[in-house]
Amino acid sequence: MARMYSRKRGKSGSKRPIKRVLPVWLRYKPQEVELLISKLAKEGKTSSEIGIVLRDTYGISDVNLLCKKKLSQILKEKNLAPELPDDLMALIRKSVEIRKHLETNDKDETAKRGITITESKIKKLTKHYKATGKLASEWKFDPERAGFYTK
Repeated sequence: MARMYSRKRGKSGSKRPIKRVLPVWLRYKPQEVELLISKLAKEGKTSSEIGIVLRDTYGISDVNLLCKKKLSQILKEKNLAPELPDDLMALIRKSVEIRKHLETNDKDETAKRGITITESKIKKLTKHYKATGKLASEWKFDPERAGFYTK
């Protein structure tokens, strides 16, 4: 099946190992990992950035396997979870940047297409998050106020 916003059909990408067993050489305990996660979250890192730091610097490939909880669950327990999910925030930041670009370059047709695609992705994600309960049902994306969500 083809991708929604491109003409490509590929599914290639990195895959997780099939074997879901803790590595023998991993020396961290679940409590230490939770402390690391809370420390990184207090530094202002998003959950995806925390996962990358844990993987690259500490060798912790899967938090869920080690702690028996997802990274977002750990952040919720420590009251450090952001009000909006990371992927939605990334799309909002992208739409703000494209709108800023379009203010100075109003004839950029590719950017106009990019803003429509990005905002349709935002609408699709908000519909999903409202259905799963991660977003309040009265939350609405407003492109004029979207600049308040960015850093």
